[in-house]
Amino acid sequence: MDIKTASALRRLRLVSAPEAVSFLLLLVCSVLKRTTDFNAVPVMGMVHGVLFILYLIFWADAWNRAKWGLKTAALYFVLSVLPTGGFFAERKLKREAESALIASRARNEGIVNA
Repeated sequence: MDIKTASALRRLRLVSAPEAVSFLLLLVCSVLKRTTDFNAVPVMGMVHGVLFILYLIFWADAWNRAKWGLKTAALYFVLSVLPTGGFFAERKLKREAESALIASRARNEGIVNA
């Protein structure tokens, strides 16, 4: 894995958890708007919208650079629209990055020809 691919995956990973948190907070704010006089939906909506757009941009870049198949790309997209999916995406991306790092070190040390 080259440095640009690793960077693309890292960016996607770093934005996935905050995007999930903002989605959950937006849902809470929506409930509070309906049940109380508290209305933070416009602010949380904007924050979540910006993070979601960043997630989509980083997802497209990671898909292009990592050469994911359609199934993997679709999985990460579906995780972006589920309320807690960003947490699962972050964990899966972290494992993928660790596996790529281990494989890269093994190739550099001549342990495997992977």
